[in-house]
Amino acid sequence: MALVKQLNSGCPLDCPDLCSLQVDVTVDEAGERVSAVRGTGENPLTDGFICEKVRRFPEHMYGADRLATPLLRTGAKGGAHFRRASWDEALALVAERLLEARDAHGGESILPFNYGGSNGYLTDGALDARLFRRLGASRCLHTVCAVPTTRARLGMYGPMPGVALEDYASASLILIWGCNPHATGIHLLPRVKAARAKGAKLVVVDPRRIPLARSADLHLPIRPGTDMVVALAIIDWLFSSGRSDERFLAAHASGRDALAERAALWPIPRAAAVAGVPAVDLERLARMYADASPAVIRCGWGQERNRNGGGATAAILALPAVAGKFGVRGGGFTGSNSSPWRVDKEAMVREPETDSRAVNMNRLGRALTQLDDPPVSALFVYNCNPLATMPNQALVREGLLREDLFTVVSEQVMTDTARYADVVLPATTFLEHREIRKGYGSMRIYDAGPAAAPFAEARPNYALFAELLDRTGLARPGEPTSPEALATALAEASEHGAALAAGDFAPLPGGATQVQMVDAFPATPDGRIHLLPEALEAEAGGLYGYRDDPATDAFPLSLISPALARQVSSTFGQLHRDPASVQIHPDDAAARGVSSGDAVRIWSALGEVRCLAKVSDATRPGVLVLAKGLWAHHTTNGNSSNALSPDTLADLGGGACFNDARVQLAQEITTPVTPREAASSGG
Repeated sequence: MALVKQLNSGCPLDCPDLCSLQVDVTVDEAGERVSAVRGTGENPLTDGFICEKVRRFPEHMYGADRLATPLLRTGAKGGAHFRRASWDEALALVAERLLEARDAHGGESILPFNYGGSNGYLTDGALDARLFRRLGASRCLHTVCAVPTTRARLGMYGPMPGVALEDYASASLILIWGCNPHATGIHLLPRVKAARAKGAKLVVVDPRRIPLARSADLHLPIRPGTDMVVALAIIDWLFSSGRSDERFLAAHASGRDALAERAALWPIPRAAAVAGVPAVDLERLARMYADASPAVIRCGWGQERNRNGGGATAAILALPAVAGKFGVRGGGFTGSNSSPWRVDKEAMVREPETDSRAVNMNRLGRALTQLDDPPVSALFVYNCNPLATMPNQALVREGLLREDLFTVVSEQVMTDTARYADVVLPATTFLEHREIRKGYGSMRIYDAGPAAAPFAEARPNYALFAELLDRTGLARPGEPTSPEALATALAEASEHGAALAAGDFAPLPGGATQVQMVDAFPATPDGRIHLLPEALEAEAGGLYGYRDDPATDAFPLSLISPALARQVSSTFGQLHRDPASVQIHPDDAAARGVSSGDAVRIWSALGEVRCLAKVSDATRPGVLVLAKGLWAHHTTNGNSSNALSPDTLADLGGGACFNDARVQLAQEITTPVTPREAASSGG
């Protein structure tokens, strides 16, 4: 007879909300399995419900694509021909090849490639960092997401907490900019609904008519990459119309005059023309924002995914300072990683950071095909699916196809990247190992043990890298390696160690719903808001300097790649087999003779994608929408939007410029492809 255990856990997946979970584990003669996952109220923000992605998590854990044992390649690169191996055989080979690479070419010939957006402190940046630092490996710069936004926020405000998502219910105006809570961060939606029920206005700035935009009081469907000039135009209007809060700026900010000078270059008529929106609507937004109190901005990540991304975020985050929107509950801004937990991960690493070669992960293709002195000879991929998520997909694939490149992939399922590996190692999911995670929207932190036994032979990262440290001779006596020892080291060395040691869902010391400029203040060296930080000015070569649209006559259409509500980047892509569709505005479709369901070809100088068309006025003219995180089986030629995304870099932090893809689209002149055929093609 089966027994069902109910355990508490937390969700570390890359989303601001940090949901508290109840996990049902069914135990019978066959063993134990997670049978259901639901939300709880332990984190009040979760409010008892969770997204569809996590409710379906058991399908990910026990689906046909789940990796059960280590695998060694037997055929050509990319062919996904493997044989089963024992952990002993696989790890012996990995350790041997890592040491060979180091001894023959130097440690920098080893490139660890990871992105821990869906991981906590124990499974990303702990024992893995210890291993690769001791090997002298190249450093992977984790720049694919949130770096321009974070650089701008920290430069202007330091690690000051943002407006708690719970406090949006107190706002009288909510400005959603570059963020789609229906796809990620769904627990903001009830707070927006509650605020609107009390009369709050809602404004959305997004090239698409996202779900919130359909019911908004104002939607500005700006051209991709023009967010900065739109925000500067609002700032200029505030200054020139006498609506700036000069008393607040004098008391709490520096750089006021320099910002006003830069913003004056972008009066509303000029900015509206560049952004492709009516000037009257842009002025209406400026007036609505100035008139409202409390007014809050949810600044997402869409505005950073282009050449002007850092300056765009800085201009948006300057708005509440210029307009004087701080000091009241529900007033100010919420940005990326706004929860200022003082956690010292180095206490777990126990090895100083090196000055070895730094590789921007957005340029993985270049690193694998163009770096020399030394070339990359060993690639270790974990917590990441780069073939599906990095720009310039063709160049990434070319690099992965190198027969002289030894590639290790530690993964939960057989991803597109894993198909190119020499060694595939099965990894645990977050419900199968201990994890400590802080929120970057929810102002809380949790410590959750494993809810169920690992699937088959899967191992957690801390076990994998502990053994590799032993096998490479780089382990040292007395260092923390177990999850218990790592958690203790983290707590003992952290400013908020007491909260960490308490476990469960702990709120930020001082409260989980702090008010900006009342309970939380700028954590810059001088305690002031820096509207034009010197470091950012130097890095950007002039902060707030607009770079023109990269469109050409040959490639006039903008392609943007927002998140899918059913996936976390590429995670869970194996569970969906329906063919991808590119969204195209009716005007652009009519000019090309394209109808919904047609097979189309999208191409740029970098490559092409073949998929189906979906004609919709939910995107603005001149903008195509093809979701990020697609797998090879979602398109008819196995390419995703990243085949068209350049590996150019944003103005701050070396961030990705996915939304700077400029393309052309036409009907695919082939035998029509049915949805069933499309779903079964592409591998």
